[in-house]
Amino acid sequence: METQVQTRAVPNPIEVVEAFLAAGRAKDLERAMSLLHDDVVYQNVPFPADRGKTATARTLKLFFRIPGKFDIKVHNIAEHGDVVLTERTDSLSAPWCELAFWVCGTFEVRGGKIVLWRDHFDVGGFALNALAGPVRALFRALEPKSNSVAH
Repeated sequence: METQVQTRAVPNPIEVVEAFLAAGRAKDLERAMSLLHDDVVYQNVPFPADRGKTATARTLKLFFRIPGKFDIKVHNIAEHGDVVLTERTDSLSAPWCELAFWVCGTFEVRGGKIVLWRDHFDVGGFALNALAGPVRALFRALEPKSNSVAH
């Protein structure tokens, strides 16, 4: 009797979202866009939604142009059918700024493509971090450098 190996033609929703977040971490616009459906809806709540791949690409290009290192640390990820929920910390680290903020993301995946991407974050906490980040970076830059030599 022959054993038939079944292969998935389409990755599961968590794999799609993890690949998308990895592309974002790498600022790889082409890879990120390849994981989005043509009719994707992207929304950073409470801001208005981008509808379609062109509008979403325009927004991602702006994000990816920000200088410095961008990181996404996923704390929790869960899947229910075609819906993937993420709890994560997104951060930007540059010489002039360090900014980290909590994000809860909802992704709907169909046929291996993200059709809905909705991020929720605390706008007040983000604004406070955005103001404090450059100040923290300035204080770090002003700290005396340790030149201690063991005798």
